Amino acid sequence: MQNSWPKFVAVSTINMQRLLNFFDFKSLGPNVNYRLEVLSGLTVALALIPEAVAFALIAGLSPLTGLYAAFMVGLVAAVLGGRPGMISGATGAIAVIIAPLALMYGVEYVFAAVMLAGVFQLLAGVFKLGKLMRLVPQPVIFGFVNGLAIIIGGSQISQFKDAAGSWLSGTDMYVFGGLVLLSMAIIALMPRITKAIPGGLTAIVVVFGLAYGMGLDTKTVGDLASIRGGFPPFHLPNLPLTFETFQLILPFSVIIASVGLIESLLTLNIVDELTQTRGNGNRECLAQGSANILSGMFSGMGGCAMIGQSLINISSGARTRISGIVAAVMLLMFILFGSSLIEQLPMAALTGLMLMVAIGTFEWASLKTFRRMPTSDVLVMVLVTLVTAFLHNLALAVLVGVIISALIFAWDNATRIRARKHIDENGWKHYEIYGPLFFGSTTMFAEKFDVSKDPEHIVIDFMESRVSDMSAIDALNKVTAIYDDAGKKVHLRHLSKDCRRLLDRAHAIIEVNHFEDPTYKVVSE
Repeated sequence: MQNSWPKFVAVSTINMQRLLNFFDFKSLGPNVNYRLEVLSGLTVALALIPEAVAFALIAGLSPLTGLYAAFMVGLVAAVLGGRPGMISGATGAIAVIIAPLALMYGVEYVFAAVMLAGVFQLLAGVFKLGKLMRLVPQPVIFGFVNGLAIIIGGSQISQFKDAAGSWLSGTDMYVFGGLVLLSMAIIALMPRITKAIPGGLTAIVVVFGLAYGMGLDTKTVGDLASIRGGFPPFHLPNLPLTFETFQLILPFSVIIASVGLIESLLTLNIVDELTQTRGNGNRECLAQGSANILSGMFSGMGGCAMIGQSLINISSGARTRISGIVAAVMLLMFILFGSSLIEQLPMAALTGLMLMVAIGTFEWASLKTFRRMPTSDVLVMVLVTLVTAFLHNLALAVLVGVIISALIFAWDNATRIRARKHIDENGWKHYEIYGPLFFGSTTMFAEKFDVSKDPEHIVIDFMESRVSDMSAIDALNKVTAIYDDAGKKVHLRHLSKDCRRLLDRAHAIIEVNHFEDPTYKVVSE
């Protein structure tokens, strides 16, 4: 027994170290500014309240549903995520997606859709699909962000209407509009005065104090729904477990999962650039999936990474998971003990905040690129913006943008294939190909050859080209077959190893091929 005790201690120490490494707590040490991390987390928590409430209202849900999601998603993503210092919670992108589902079928279907979306995100992490973010071109990202900003801003129009759906008028409109403008002005000017307190929080406090002190009659959060509650209750969705239910929520879940991962991975890349470090996209997929599953189980609307809150956290100096954990825990404390105050928050303050979020989200720099970027990129950016803004389908918008960008890229490369021609001292004709040989360039490739006038031996030189796909192999097969029918031989040279392997696997298709490279031995194994 005495001999086994040191072994037990050693094994326990190793397992503990592995656990700390997994949660990325190994970096915590004397160089970590714990005070700054805690204050940054507290600041983020205070700023999360109005956004979570506003996003829940956009989705047509109880403000408490947004706050529960902000707590659960924020906590799980902070602990398990692939980017320390990044903040997750209830977001406008998810709110826009689930709004029709909540309106038509109710909140139970929202919980189920969020949980199913979490499963899809977990699968994305398991199959390491986080790296696919690199396939999204910059114009598509610009269009995505700009469309999201338009959606968030446009959703605030309804706040200028009363409960009956009529536009506010007279004193009500002046009071509400004035408080909105005041809130926006404070948010815009606060960073010039101090960055110690978020401008959104300052605006809410000032507008709340002004409305309360002057006894202004204006809409409040409590007029819409009560947010009084306790710890997020465990609640499995109460709905029929049928295939029809699965079919109903499946489209929403796919979009939630796609948009959530796109926005999270986009935020991760932005934080990477700011901190000069590198996050783990696949781990972030796993974290977001776990967070959304738990959010649906604990009465939350789901969410993803938040660009604005992450930037607030990073700019405050936070670099570890402590700030995100503190933000989530403090948010729960506000729910448990500060609900009565939150219910008195003027909606004008939240509306002003969301309008400033929309303005800050919009990539104004993208407007300057209209004369600098290629026309095709500008068209892709505008198209993605319009699809996002008017169809409210962010995943579809990104998919359309990526497909069109890929087609434009393929077309541009298809027109760039060329062939330099010369005859050597042996009377062999050389075709030096440059530009990729793929499905888009096979027609122009075939037009380069003059079978009837060529000598008995021709050399197709791929030093500045490569065989990319099945269409390219088929094009080579047709060219070599034509020369073979004419009693002439084709020699393929300077093929890269990957091209050689591709052709070797298709040996049955290419009937005539002579791999010769007497000078450089490029294709030798």
